[in-house]
Amino acid sequence: MSIQQSFNYSHFLTQKLEQLKTEGNYRYFLEVNKSARHFPAFYFTDTNGKQQHAVNWCSNDYLGMSTHEEVISKMGFVAHNSGTGSGGTRNISGTTNYHKILEAVLAKWHKKETALLFNGAYQANVTTLQTLGKNIPGLVILSDEKNHASIIEGIRGCKNDKKIFRHNDLQHLEELLAAIEGNKPKLIVFESVYSMSGTIAPVKEIVALAKKYNALTYIDEVHGVGLYGNTGAGILEQENLQSDIDIVNGTLSKAIGVFGGYIAASNTLIDFVRSFGSGFIFTTSLPPAVCAAATKSIQLIQEETIIRTSFFNNVLQLRQQFSNNNIPFIPNNSHITILPVKGADECRKLANVLLLAHGIYLQPINFPTVPSGEECLRIIITAKHLPKHINHLAYSLKKIIHGNNPTNRQELEAVVAAD
Repeated sequence: MSIQQSFNYSHFLTQKLEQLKTEGNYRYFLEVNKSARHFPAFYFTDTNGKQQHAVNWCSNDYLGMSTHEEVISKMGFVAHNSGTGSGGTRNISGTTNYHKILEAVLAKWHKKETALLFNGAYQANVTTLQTLGKNIPGLVILSDEKNHASIIEGIRGCKNDKKIFRHNDLQHLEELLAAIEGNKPKLIVFESVYSMSGTIAPVKEIVALAKKYNALTYIDEVHGVGLYGNTGAGILEQENLQSDIDIVNGTLSKAIGVFGGYIAASNTLIDFVRSFGSGFIFTTSLPPAVCAAATKSIQLIQEETIIRTSFFNNVLQLRQQFSNNNIPFIPNNSHITILPVKGADECRKLANVLLLAHGIYLQPINFPTVPSGEECLRIIITAKHLPKHINHLAYSLKKIIHGNNPTNRQELEAVVAAD
C-alpha cells in the first residue's frame, strides 16, 4: 500500500503570491498614522524606519466627518455610558435604542418606511441579494457589468438566472428584460455612482424600464450617500426618485465617516431580509456608540450644507488645476477623478514616486478591482483638502508625467530599485 504524496500547501500559496507580484497586482498596505487634527495629512514610517509626512488622496472620508468634533464627542459619550460593544446579535440583546434611532433616521432620510443596519455595505449587499434570490422562486437578477464586488458576490451566492447588461446601456437592459417571460419575478441591480469610473447611472430611465416590465429595483448608493441631494441623501434625492426605487443600499463608512452599512425599503421587504437573511441574523450588531456617532454625523450633514458645498468646490478646483497643467483625467459627472495609468507595474511605480518623493498618497487601482489594462490612480478629494494641497498634487503630477529632467528619472529609478 503506497503512501499518497502530500500536497505542499505552503509552496502552492507562495507561488500564487509570487505570481501576483510578478504581474504587479500584489497589494502593499501603507500603515497610516491618521490624525483627526491634521487630516488629510498623516505620518508614516518608510522602509528605512524614518518618519515621513504625506497627504491622503484616496480616503473615502469625503466630508471629513470622522474627524468632526461633535461626532467624536458623541461616540465617546455613548461608549462611556453603554460600553464598547453591543454584546450580541440583534435578536440576542444586540438591539439598542441607538440602533432603532439610527434606522429611523436613515429611513426618513431616504423616504422609506424603514431601514436595517449591517456591519458594512458589503455585508448588506451580499445578505440582501442572496436572501431575495434564494427565497423568491424563479427570480431573474439583472446586474450592471460594472457593479461592485459585493453585488457580484451576493448574486453569485444564489442559483438564480442572472443577466449582465452592459454598463449604463439602457437598450441592452431592455433587450434582456423583454426576453424574460412576463410572469417571472425580476430584480434590476445597479449603482448610483460607480467608484472605479465615476460614472452616474441613468436612474430615471432604469426606473421607467422597471415599471414597464414589473421588476424590483435595487440601487447601491454608497458613493452618493452624504454628498448629493438637498440634504445629502444621495443621487435618488438629487433626481427626486426616492419613492421610485424599491431597495437602497448605503454605507456609514464613507461620507458619514463612521462605520457600517444598511438597506432602506418598505416594511415588508425589510422584515423579510431581517427574518430570512443569515448574514444579518447571525452577526453581532454594531456597537451602540457607532450608531450614535453615525446619527450625529447624518444630522450635521443635513444641517451644515456648507460642508458639502466646500467638497464640490474642491472637486471643481482640482479638475481645473489638472486641466491647467495638462494632466489627463477621465471626465465624468461625479466627484471621483480617475487618472488612467496603463499597466499595473507602471501604476504602482507612479504611486511610489508620488508617496516617497512628493508626500502624496494615492493607492494604485489594479486587478481584480478593475480589469487588466484599466489600471488607474483614483483621486479622492475631501472637504478638508486645502488649495495648497491641490496645487501641490497638480504640480507633482505635472513634474512626473511631463518632466524630462534628470531629477524625475532619478526619482523613478530609485523607487523602482528599492522596490
